[in-house]
Amino acid sequence: MPKLTLPDVTLHYEIDGSGPPLLMIAGMVSDSASWAPLVPLLSPHFTLIRPDNRTTGRTAPVDAAVSVEIYAEDCAALLDRLNIPKAHVIGHSMGGMIALELLHAYPDQIASLTLAATAPVRLTRNQALFKALLAIRQSDAAPDTWLHAFFPWLFTPAVYDIPGAVDAAAAASLTYAHAQTVGGMAHQLGALEGYQPRTLASPLPAPTQALLAQDDMLIPLPMAQQALAGIPTHIIPDAGHSIHWDAPQAVADHVKSFANSNPITGAP
Repeated sequence: MPKLTLPDVTLHYEIDGSGPPLLMIAGMVSDSASWAPLVPLLSPHFTLIRPDNRTTGRTAPVDAAVSVEIYAEDCAALLDRLNIPKAHVIGHSMGGMIALELLHAYPDQIASLTLAATAPVRLTRNQALFKALLAIRQSDAAPDTWLHAFFPWLFTPAVYDIPGAVDAAAAASLTYAHAQTVGGMAHQLGALEGYQPRTLASPLPAPTQALLAQDDMLIPLPMAQQALAGIPTHIIPDAGHSIHWDAPQAVADHVKSFANSNPITGAP
């Protein structure tokens, strides 16, 4: 299993495919497996690098220091370890906030950046949501209760019209061997609570596009558009916050097109 040993944490990551490197940064309570719908669509075109952020997956220990800035430092260290001077990057949700911090701190490492269902915004409402979900997990409620409370915030409403789809998603989450622990979730919440959005530079130091979901409840579309004013934006219809699960082909097509328009010099 590929791992990067840092002074205070051992970072697990996955590598798939071939072609120019594409670093994929997952969001809150998610890890490398969260990119599953995009792997078969993008691996023929890119070398996919999918780290388990601190507190998630097989990265250990779960109580290592966390912040958006530290997550970005981990991403930069991983690219250095893999001898990748420049990569395409996609970040989903909090992963997009991490990607923007990476762009600020290490602009020369990014060939192109795709922000997926994310924006540099700090919503007290979202912090309250995750606190409530954590409280459910810490209670005596059935293990799937917090998932059924969370899914309406993630999926497009149409998912609920597919018989068995939501129950199947909950079952898959509960049987996933590397699911984030309750303690890991509590610790990661600190990174979300401590996040302070930066004012975006104009122009940004690397080509950047945003893929926003029409039905996103966590990062509402009007708020995201305002925060990302001036950045080329594509609105994905029939998609919720889990944009790459609701519309994987559309997301993959936009990533490929944008990366092809901003090639890495010397990349295969």
